[in-house]
Amino acid sequence: MSLLKKDYEHLREEEPLKGAVDYNETAGAEDSATTTSTSNVEDEEFNNQYRTCTWQHTAGLMLSEYIVLAIMSFPWSYSVLGLVPGLILTVFVAATVLYTGLIIADFCEKFPHLKNVCDIGQYLFGGFRWAWYATAFCFLANNILIQGLHVLVGAKYLNTITNHSICSVGFAGIVAGISLLFSLPRTFSSMSIVGYISAVTMFIAVILAMIFAGVQSHPDKYDGTPVVFRAFPAEGTSFVDGMSAFLNIVYTFVGQITYPQFISEMKNPKEFKKVLWIVTLCEVIIFSLAGSIMYVYVGNAYMTAPAFGSLRRAFKIISFSFAIPTIVFVGALYANISAKFVFFNIFDQNSKHRYSNSKTSWVIWIVLLLCTWIGAFIIAEVIPFFSDLLSLMSSLFDCWFGFVFWGLAYIKLRKLKYGSEFSFSRLAFSEKLNYLLSIGLIGTGLYILGPGLYASIQSIITNYQLDAYGTVFSCASNGI
Repeated sequence: MSLLKKDYEHLREEEPLKGAVDYNETAGAEDSATTTSTSNVEDEEFNNQYRTCTWQHTAGLMLSEYIVLAIMSFPWSYSVLGLVPGLILTVFVAATVLYTGLIIADFCEKFPHLKNVCDIGQYLFGGFRWAWYATAFCFLANNILIQGLHVLVGAKYLNTITNHSICSVGFAGIVAGISLLFSLPRTFSSMSIVGYISAVTMFIAVILAMIFAGVQSHPDKYDGTPVVFRAFPAEGTSFVDGMSAFLNIVYTFVGQITYPQFISEMKNPKEFKKVLWIVTLCEVIIFSLAGSIMYVYVGNAYMTAPAFGSLRRAFKIISFSFAIPTIVFVGALYANISAKFVFFNIFDQNSKHRYSNSKTSWVIWIVLLLCTWIGAFIIAEVIPFFSDLLSLMSSLFDCWFGFVFWGLAYIKLRKLKYGSEFSFSRLAFSEKLNYLLSIGLIGTGLYILGPGLYASIQSIITNYQLDAYGTVFSCASNGI
């Protein structure tokens, strides 16, 4: 059991955090009167072994998390939503992610002993043990689904370039095995160089896809139907289609689930906000350009998800090939995050295996990674689709980790600042505005969970009825 779970076991909703400091004070103040010499030793060990990331390391990891395959779902989303609503929603979601990221940075600064989203989830929901386990389940399920997405797209790539030379299940196994090897390093700083390579090559893949969409004489599978795009949704666009397109955009932006762990491993956590602004600016520019340019040149009739499939074969292979590092690395990054989370809860702060390179620690580490990749392989074979899988992950998990949690976090911080004297009327004007925005975040998350989940499931059902996916564990080609 982690130290956090021991410390927070006694906390309940009506009981404020002991020794809480003012929200505007600087980091470093003690937040809990229960801090012991044992926890100080643990923190020192963690700092020595894992707090190794500079802001440049963290920027590389976050860029690799965002400059990913899901960018190639933006053209499809714009084809459903129309160009104007698509761009507006892109900026809106980016702004909410930036806003919640700043809340996370302040929250982690006040409570540095909350080193992952599960620790934060337990605190936000009153310190109850069930909240920690519920958050842990969603956290691990989300990460394994992301790994499964990358196994699926890796199999699509291999099927595409080889003209389906072997069974698709075999390709999925190959991708999972290679990704396992890249997830072996146990610190984020060790993975950051590969993260930069992943972000750069995926950026090249997106740029090439945009260029090829403009210079090709016609899209792939051209049948004479004119290439047209719309500024607004087509008449009769269903709620299910519109919501699915919106959730694809949400999925690509929402990555806050990893922020607490990134912050906990930074040499100077105060620099995280700088990283956040840089990454958000890059996201808005790249996502908007990729979505709009490819949509305009490909049009509605020939749009696919991912949009590589709308390019003629030679262009498709060239641009898709630059996505290989992202296919492998981003899945490896999420596997590493999941394994590290479980690893730290298997070995407590007194275990020699927690920070050492002992044989036992490496065996456990590899077994944990292997379990995540087996789960990812199964998901890739049972849920063999791209845009609907993105929508499903958004509705099930991004609602919490992208919106609800951080609305609650801001409200908690206000309550801690004012204590028993807390009331909305006592808040300063800016605090009242942010308080209302936080309530809006919670409402948005719950809307995504409700109607959003309905739309995702209904889209999956409809596409299976139309035989759009094939069967599970199929040898049939899923190339694009």
